[in-house]
Amino acid sequence: MSTFDTDHDVLEPRDVLLGRTTHVRRLLPHKVRRTVGAWCFLDHYGPDDIKEVGGMWVPPHPHTGLQTVTWLFEGLGRHTDSLGSDQLIRPGQLNVMTAGHGICHAEVSPEDAPRLLHGVQLWVALPDEHRDSAPADFTHLAELPSFAEDGVRVTVMVGSLAGHASPAPAYSPLVGAELRMEPGASVTLPVEAGFEHAVLAVDHPLEVAGAPLERHRLVHLPERSATLTVGAPEGGIALLLGGEPFQEQLVMWWNFIGRSHEEVVEMREAWNGSGVDDVPERFGQVAGFDGPRLLAPPLPNTRLKAR
Repeated sequence: MSTFDTDHDVLEPRDVLLGRTTHVRRLLPHKVRRTVGAWCFLDHYGPDDIKEVGGMWVPPHPHTGLQTVTWLFEGLGRHTDSLGSDQLIRPGQLNVMTAGHGICHAEVSPEDAPRLLHGVQLWVALPDEHRDSAPADFTHLAELPSFAEDGVRVTVMVGSLAGHASPAPAYSPLVGAELRMEPGASVTLPVEAGFEHAVLAVDHPLEVAGAPLERHRLVHLPERSATLTVGAPEGGIALLLGGEPFQEQLVMWWNFIGRSHEEVVEMREAWNGSGVDDVPERFGQVAGFDGPRLLAPPLPNTRLKAR
């Protein structure tokens, strides 16, 4: 086996139904790779024709101990939450919701959304010192730092890259960036040698660190090099994620991130309460949503384990 094959995990997605209509390709957590830095969740969806399959429709649901990071390649989305936020998001813009002790939100496609929807939903695990804090004010960034090099347009979503820093809130050392690449383009980026990284081939095959990567696949690269080369023989979009390896053990179940089985049980009880019509004190409610909130499913018969 080559050095690339032995040192780099290529992750294949699994199909998951999200809400009523949206099928996503889930890449994190994965059986061979749970996190990339503090990035602990990655759903890639679309391009979907929402006039045929229905748009995004995810009823109010809770989160704890994490940040949600929403990024669109095409389309239009709407976020509402229990802090009163009501925000549209378009390609090239960033939505960040910091859940802390507990928050709930809904995600839908507005009535005037364009036909195609294509994007990623990401989670960032909050470190122990921040995970139980009060939910933070919602962050929407309509403009982000970007730069062009060798037929590649790089937009820095989170953290910093090549001297360009995003103002998005982060609670651990992270980087997230979109690369829009012309056919045949290749770029070598300076990256933090102490970070681990991952690259998603969004819509076309890529070459990452000299090896091919099929579309819709995510390759993990352990911390080692101070540069990373990404090429796009056919052009297309790459998503770069990275961060310091996250050392804390996480218990992830449904939409909750805790540190023990007992914590997750407590979170589920706080959300489900007596049914869909009550307002859970810990999470609040999304005002004005037309429909019931989404209750948590039954817990498994075995104890949840930290990973």
